[in-house]
Amino acid sequence: MSHEARYRSAPAPIDGTPAGIPYIVGNEAAERYSYYGMRAILVIFMTKFLMNSEGELDLMTDEQAKAWFHGFVTAVYFFPIFGAVLSDAFLGKYRTIMVLSIVYCLGHLTLALDDTRTGLALGLGLIAVGSGGIKPCVSAHVGDQFGKRNARLLPKVFGWFYFSINVGALASILFAEPLLNRYGPSVAFGVPGVLMTLATVVFWMGRDKFVHVPPGGLAFLREVFSREGRAALGKLFIIYSFIAMFWALFDQQGSAWVLQAERMDRNFIVNWDPSQAQWLNPALVLLFIPLFNRIIYPFFDRFWPLTPLRKISIGLFLTVPAFLLPAWLEARLDAGETVNIIWQLGGYMIITAAEILVSITALEFSYTQAPKRMKSLVMGAFLMSVAIGNLFTSAVNVFIQNPDGTSKLDGPTYYLFFAVAMALTAVLFVPVAVWYKERTYIQDESSSEAPA
Repeated sequence: MSHEARYRSAPAPIDGTPAGIPYIVGNEAAERYSYYGMRAILVIFMTKFLMNSEGELDLMTDEQAKAWFHGFVTAVYFFPIFGAVLSDAFLGKYRTIMVLSIVYCLGHLTLALDDTRTGLALGLGLIAVGSGGIKPCVSAHVGDQFGKRNARLLPKVFGWFYFSINVGALASILFAEPLLNRYGPSVAFGVPGVLMTLATVVFWMGRDKFVHVPPGGLAFLREVFSREGRAALGKLFIIYSFIAMFWALFDQQGSAWVLQAERMDRNFIVNWDPSQAQWLNPALVLLFIPLFNRIIYPFFDRFWPLTPLRKISIGLFLTVPAFLLPAWLEARLDAGETVNIIWQLGGYMIITAAEILVSITALEFSYTQAPKRMKSLVMGAFLMSVAIGNLFTSAVNVFIQNPDGTSKLDGPTYYLFFAVAMALTAVLFVPVAVWYKERTYIQDESSSEAPA
């Protein structure tokens, strides 16, 4: 019996939440623990623990570590395009996720066993292929479980999906650096590997509950290159080009903000490790999702309906002060002042609010705007915006390095550069948001036109 014949290939006509959703949410929570638990300590590992083949320290400078960090994130969000094509054209979402999850686990194993630059490069490469490849498939797989009768639940379920991401991220960030400091890289990178293995098992357990939309084969390619497919991708790429600058700033929580935290007084209630301040982002996401859905969005909808593109536009503008605050903190640190880490809370609050407006909205928007056979591909295109943003940040950090180890964008000027770039991006996005015309596609439902 073929894979397609064994499983249900279309959503059941039900009003409630599909039976496979808990398995996807559970898988996502464990997978995000593995990813963020590894990512949270990367800069600390590269600047304090990295070894050479002789067993001696082989540490990177701050700029080198930031360049490697954002180069890795670029790769993670570059490979979704390949995972999407593999899924939509050849294997289908379920089998693509299972195969690449094994690659993902091997990447964690490599980091746990080899603490040299060679092990770092190989391990991060495998994780980039595995993690990046499954990303568009998992989020599109969520949407595939819904038909026209329960499509109204999509925003709520995507919210819970994002909620699970941050539950995993929060738990991993709190424990990652203490494990690194107490037990070393093998344990600190090994624990995320165990969680990724658990994520794979949980997803496999839901195989009989899922809708398995079959791969499109040649029909997928015809849809991609059709007039409708090219138009959908072209319009969305314009949106993603602006969102890329948001990611250029957002992902510096794991690099520039960690390095700033190293210079701060980290004694607040307890003595925090530099990377642990990142727990504020997922913790705030867990608080902000119900706050925005139940209070903020309904309030604004009474007199100014918040369409997806309006939400994204507000989020882009909100990201600007999120980098003006650390610029001010950097100026205070450069003057010799003692600055407590609690000041970073303001930056995390602002950028998390921007994340709710930009990332969650764009995730659901991408699914609904994608033609039916192109769901994973469009999710991959959305994730490519993260790659482009991090590539920009990585390139900036390479360019600003002086031969003597100093930086061309020293102190607060580094943060001000990105704040100005974000402000220009937000202003230019406004006419694009006004111009864009939405077109919604749901599985087993005909397309319909909707006003911008």
